[in-house]
Amino acid sequence: MGVVPEELTEDNYENWKACLQSYLIGQGLWDVVSGVDPKPEKLTGFIAKHEETEAFQTWRKKNAIALHAIQMSCGADALVTIRETDSAKFAWDHLVELRHHRTQRSPQVERSIHIQGTRNFRRYECLFKAVDDGDWVTTKAFLDHDPDAVRASISPTNETALHVAILAGHAHIVKELVKLMTPKDLELRSGLGETALTTAAISGVTKMAKAIVEQYPSAVCVGNEHGQIPVIVASFYDQKDMVRYLYSVTPIEELSPEKGTNGATLLNFLVSANIYDIALHLLKHYRHLSFTKDYYGNYTVRMLARKPSAFLSGSKLLFWERWIYSCKYFIVNHHLLEKVYLHYLANHLTCPSNYMDTYGPPKSKQVLVFPDLKHIYEAKWTHVGSSQLLDCIFEEIPYLTSSQLEMFGINQAIYDAIKHGIIEFIVALIKHDPESIWRKGVKGRTMFSHAVVLRQEKIFSLVYGLGIKKNVIARRHDIFHNNILHLAGKLSPPSQLDRVSGAALQMQRELQWFKEVESMVQAKYKEEFNEYHKTPIHVFIEEHAELVKQGESWMKSTAASCMVVATLIAALMFTTAFTLPGGTKNDTGIPVFIKSKAFMVFIASDALSLFSSSTSVLMFLGILTSRYAAEDFLKSLPIKLIIGLSSLFFSIVSMMVAFGSAIFVVLCQELSWISFPIIALACIPITFFALLQFPLLVEIVTCTYGRSIFDKPTKRPY
Repeated sequence: MGVVPEELTEDNYENWKACLQSYLIGQGLWDVVSGVDPKPEKLTGFIAKHEETEAFQTWRKKNAIALHAIQMSCGADALVTIRETDSAKFAWDHLVELRHHRTQRSPQVERSIHIQGTRNFRRYECLFKAVDDGDWVTTKAFLDHDPDAVRASISPTNETALHVAILAGHAHIVKELVKLMTPKDLELRSGLGETALTTAAISGVTKMAKAIVEQYPSAVCVGNEHGQIPVIVASFYDQKDMVRYLYSVTPIEELSPEKGTNGATLLNFLVSANIYDIALHLLKHYRHLSFTKDYYGNYTVRMLARKPSAFLSGSKLLFWERWIYSCKYFIVNHHLLEKVYLHYLANHLTCPSNYMDTYGPPKSKQVLVFPDLKHIYEAKWTHVGSSQLLDCIFEEIPYLTSSQLEMFGINQAIYDAIKHGIIEFIVALIKHDPESIWRKGVKGRTMFSHAVVLRQEKIFSLVYGLGIKKNVIARRHDIFHNNILHLAGKLSPPSQLDRVSGAALQMQRELQWFKEVESMVQAKYKEEFNEYHKTPIHVFIEEHAELVKQGESWMKSTAASCMVVATLIAALMFTTAFTLPGGTKNDTGIPVFIKSKAFMVFIASDALSLFSSSTSVLMFLGILTSRYAAEDFLKSLPIKLIIGLSSLFFSIVSMMVAFGSAIFVVLCQELSWISFPIIALACIPITFFALLQFPLLVEIVTCTYGRSIFDKPTKRPY
């Protein structure tokens, strides 16, 4: 590394910080990074066009060296978060100072809190124990003797009696304490920086929050030490019921963009907590919140692009769950009432408290009742809410300038959504902003180019619904002069490769992608050179050389293992054909049990097992002696493996049938009953083989002969 011994990770954060800080100090760069030496002002006017001041040139050089040192030492993952900045101070603050302040106070503040808290705890220890134990009689007696104790810090962490009661969950004491406190008292913060109401928001006990708000309605507008009001704190801790209550009593004006970052922060926390009904109502009231940076520097649209669980495309439902999911309505323990609330709240500013009781769930013939499928219900309405929120956000896209779109990172959001396979995000974007299909990222790649590189077949399939535009998109090049077929020749990301079992099938999937893209480009682009003087097929061969080797090794090891079994079965069945059960007659050589039907079953199954095992041996031999060219993984090798595994499975079944029939023939006259448990035991090897190898066979058949991974819609999906 040079500057530091290793890249920044969670484990070496403190060591990395100390080493890099020492390096910057030693190189005379620390003043620039720490802000002691701020950026000088540029000269304006005629002189500035010809010459910059010496001070500015010196500062710019130091800033560039310091920024380069930080970039080189932070590692690829952290570099993504600071690559767009040209300020060494910003990069340092982002990687070091901000995360330090998120979790720690200054030593002086911590020491002051500890000393003050210890003194107060000794003085109010009896009051603390009474409140913590839920003993209101003792608490009231203490407060009658010392009324000022109601606003005093009584715990080691500088909490008031109200804070202690809330944390202990004693709602009855909270209700009584609030009556004894003034509005100013309710604004007091604990040593952890939380007010009484934000502490109640963390607890999630709505009854305690109501007691405070009824006494002091303005408490909903008083934030903690970070300036975050109670509804934001509740959403951060995923307290859904508390969020709904606090949102209903919080003035909507407190969440406007003009008031600061609270509105955007709440919106993003609501998205994180899957509370989309409130998020949609808030966004409909203040449309620009989704394009406003929150307290942590995040934007809503980018959060949704990194949240696949919020959409159907990111959910893993079984086929029968998908059928239930597709029903228009279904009731799960009366939770459908929340759907009505969502619909109403999305179109009105307030929701009457008796709205649920008055209207109830919709009456429809499509309502199904399932008592234990709450997870499907919750998933569906999460998907409904997130899709509605996306539509609400993207409705504003056409009215934004290119610079505004760049500011909140629309290109990165598109890339993230494609990376996570969120097709709903892309469909909604194209629906509201059709021109987005032409938008290029920093590498000059469109959304469909990203879909090819990231191997997202569902998103790439959208190109088939664009009509003639598909041909234009196929002609686009990136900044490295790669056409879309060059991009298809690149190796798939590991996360996508791992979706397929075995290197051979992974190689087959890569070839399917390359052939699919190849079918939609003009012939001249198949031989076109990129900036590195490589054609698409050369890129494919070079990128997949290692995968071809792994596929060859996987195929050979699989074929060799199965070939041993097939050879043993063939040898056994061949020998058995000449050692018949019961033997033969000495004078004629005819089998003793020639007239037995079970004996004929034995002969037929023995022959079938021999023929199928021999076929299997030949197929596996063909695999072992194959040339293993890249294109062989598309059809040739998978077909041989399918035939080999199928015939091997059939030979094992036939062998067990032959064994069972032979036992029955020998024992049918004297001990026929014992043949049945023996035959049942013979099924065990078949079962084990089916469990171990049959899923692989099914997957190979599906990948080779199953439905294409590419859907080709003839109409637009919106």
